[in-house]
Amino acid sequence: MLARNCSRIARILSRTAASPSSLRLQPVLAYAARTLSTSRTALVDATTAAKPAPAPSKTYLPPITVDGQTFVRDAWTNTPPSILSLLPRRLHMNPAHPIGILRHLLESYLPTYTHLSAPSPIVTVKQNFDDLGFPADHPGRSRGDSYYLDARTMLRTHTSAHEPEVFARGEDRWVLTADVYRRDEIDASHYPAFHQMEGAHVWDRSTIKDVLPAEIARLRAELDQAKLIIEDETLPNSPTNPYQAQHDPEIAALVADHLKATLSGLVYRLFSGLQRPGDEPLRVRWIEAYFPWTGPSFEVEVMYRGEWLELLGCGMMSQDALDRFGVPQKTGWAFGLGLERIAMVLFNIPDIRLFWSVDERFARQFAPGRVSTFEPYSRFPPCYKDISFWLPEQWHENDFFEVVREVARDSVEDVKLIDDFTHPKTARRSVCFRVNYRSMDRNLTNEEANELHAKVTDKLVRTLGIEPR
Repeated sequence: MLARNCSRIARILSRTAASPSSLRLQPVLAYAARTLSTSRTALVDATTAAKPAPAPSKTYLPPITVDGQTFVRDAWTNTPPSILSLLPRRLHMNPAHPIGILRHLLESYLPTYTHLSAPSPIVTVKQNFDDLGFPADHPGRSRGDSYYLDARTMLRTHTSAHEPEVFARGEDRWVLTADVYRRDEIDASHYPAFHQMEGAHVWDRSTIKDVLPAEIARLRAELDQAKLIIEDETLPNSPTNPYQAQHDPEIAALVADHLKATLSGLVYRLFSGLQRPGDEPLRVRWIEAYFPWTGPSFEVEVMYRGEWLELLGCGMMSQDALDRFGVPQKTGWAFGLGLERIAMVLFNIPDIRLFWSVDERFARQFAPGRVSTFEPYSRFPPCYKDISFWLPEQWHENDFFEVVREVARDSVEDVKLIDDFTHPKTARRSVCFRVNYRSMDRNLTNEEANELHAKVTDKLVRTLGIEPR
């Protein structure tokens, strides 16, 4: 389950109480998948009860047609054309794209696991939230955080939306990769579309004591031959990271040991090829963590270029979740990670927007199976424009970011809040955002930036009801 970047996922979950972060680990340690079919109907029953809807719009808009399916707009529909245009890209399925390259590298390091993909991100609310046990008032369900096609259908916010089906197929060890979508802020490391990888390994509990000791010994023998230092100060069944009450402590200890040996090897194989002759041994660090749907839970970091880089979150799967998925006799572990975060480091890509570039100068720098350093082909000056306004009664910051993205697309590098003021007499609140207009591919003139900014302001007034200052 898990992923984008685990830190962000944790922040989302803490707000909740994210997004495989997450979401440090996005709910239900699942971020997993359906290899299965490109059609949402082939996966899960589409019927689900939606939350109370917002007030219906009085403006008629035509139905949405995407991935061969048509959806009649309703009060929940909030997915803009700019997001729908990303669905056919499927970067993780392109073997010559950094996301696809990283995906295939990680899968090659787990050759005995079933490698899954869920091509269509269109899922039901039931799949994305209900089946995973999300409470009805979870913030992730709001239109401010997620993209809806209608009240019952949405773009998945995590790969966990497919996890129940993977276990229903009888898969015991698997890795799933998919694109996921969440409304988000605008800067060089956040984008409303990104990619997660989730993996899991489960066993019938009656076999664990017979099978795992030899398997753990084999994995540890391989690690002993590696130029690797593993720093692990986590304690078995510690008061701050305990085993689950339903689990036999001996079985839980074996599963945790197998998890650590497997993922330490995965990290070593991914990063050891990037070391230079004479470098010190690769250092991997295990840290206690808290994720609501795993226990015990851990984060894994690697020392890279002199800094600790957070890679993934993992842990022993919630037995309640496995019971809910129809495999109560099984126990195991799962992990999740965000591909963009790792790819930006490995390929030295400074801006997350570049992953979605169609500029040939970007695409031709990468080849299947090879990690190469991105060479910037342009660096244009920023063009800053401020917008200050009184907030309307109904306000969600992500609505503001969505309008900016929809109008200016990828011509905006980042948006920062630079002032937040509450009038001492009227108690009205105003904010000021600084928008940095900068294209990745060409020089954006001040006149073009002014025109874009005027369009952004106009749409903010028309759609959000802001009052410019």
